[in-house]
Amino acid sequence: MSIFELFLIAIGLSMDAFAVAICSGLEMKKATVKNALIIGLYFGVFQALMPLLGYLVGTQFSEMIESIDHWIAFILLAIIGGKMIFESLEKDCPQTETSLEFTKMLPLAIATSIDALAVGVSFAFLKVEIISSISIIGITTFILSMLGVKIGNAFGMKFKSKAEFAGGVILVLIGLKIMLEHTGILIL
Repeated sequence: MSIFELFLIAIGLSMDAFAVAICSGLEMKKATVKNALIIGLYFGVFQALMPLLGYLVGTQFSEMIESIDHWIAFILLAIIGGKMIFESLEKDCPQTETSLEFTKMLPLAIATSIDALAVGVSFAFLKVEIISSISIIGITTFILSMLGVKIGNAFGMKFKSKAEFAGGVILVLIGLKIMLEHTGILIL
């Protein structure tokens, strides 16, 4: 998997966190750099840890299902991407509070990174370099989450649904590309 493809996956995965960060920014009277950093760190760290966890689990089973690994990667990415596309059609922000306490941020960080767990499983089957992959995902999510707080505070809901939709489409297309390459239909 190329760096460009990993970057696209990182963008796709970070869109849930980006959308929640926009909603958090909406509720803040003034989005400070400190608040944006805290939100970015929570989301970035969890977006990096979850694919690592998925990768570790997936490597335990990769040899047993190597002949269908591309289908598993396609199905997981298509489901995650489809879910994001569907959620982009919803108009409301998820219930968030501007409180940056651990008890408020931890559930949000976990909820926005569950899809990254499934992607980590597919990484095990695709035999990607996991450290560089999770670094790209974590850093991308960190930056986009910080931007999301600032954008939400400045512009409101205008970008939330578009970001989630774009992220979903990216994940579905990458899943399709993986499946087509491994079946020999697409040769790049």
